Amino acid sequence: MARMHSRRKGKAGSKKPIRKTVPSWLRYKPKEVELLVVKLAKEGYAPSKIGLFLRDTYGIPDVKLVTKKKITQILKENNLLPELPEDLTALIKKSIALIKHLEKNHQDKTAKRGLQLTESKIKRLIKYYKKVKKLPADYKYESEKAGLLVG
Repeated sequence: MARMHSRRKGKAGSKKPIRKTVPSWLRYKPKEVELLVVKLAKEGYAPSKIGLFLRDTYGIPDVKLVTKKKITQILKENNLLPELPEDLTALIKKSIALIKHLEKNHQDKTAKRGLQLTESKIKRLIKYYKKVKKLPADYKYESEKAGLLVG
C-alpha cells in the first residue's frame, strides 16, 4: 500500500501470525484471555498496546484466535472502549506536539507542512468515523481545543 503524502511505497508493518488455529502450546482459556484484556485496559493500556503486551509477556500470539473476538470488541462489551478511536487519538497527540513546537519555532516550515498533513489526516479520519457511526454526527475537530480531547 502506498504512503499517503510521500509518493513512496510502504514496506514496514506488522505481520499477523500465519496460523489460523490456536497453538497447541497455549495454556490460556478464552475467558482468561478476556480477563487479561480487561485488566490491562483498566490499567490504562490502549488496544494495540494490550495486544503487544499479551504477545510479549503472556505468549498469546493472537487474541482473536483464542477468544473469537477482537480486543476492541472485548473492551466494548465491558464498557472500557475510549470515546475516541485509538488512531484518531494518536494523530491528535501528534498535532498537539507540532503546535507546541511551532509556538517556539515560528520559522519551521517543515513542521508547519507536517501539521497541515496531520490535520488533513485527522479530518479525513473523522469523516470516515462519522460515516460508520463511531463518532456522533455533530462531532467537530478544532485544533485550538485538541489538547482537551486527549487530556
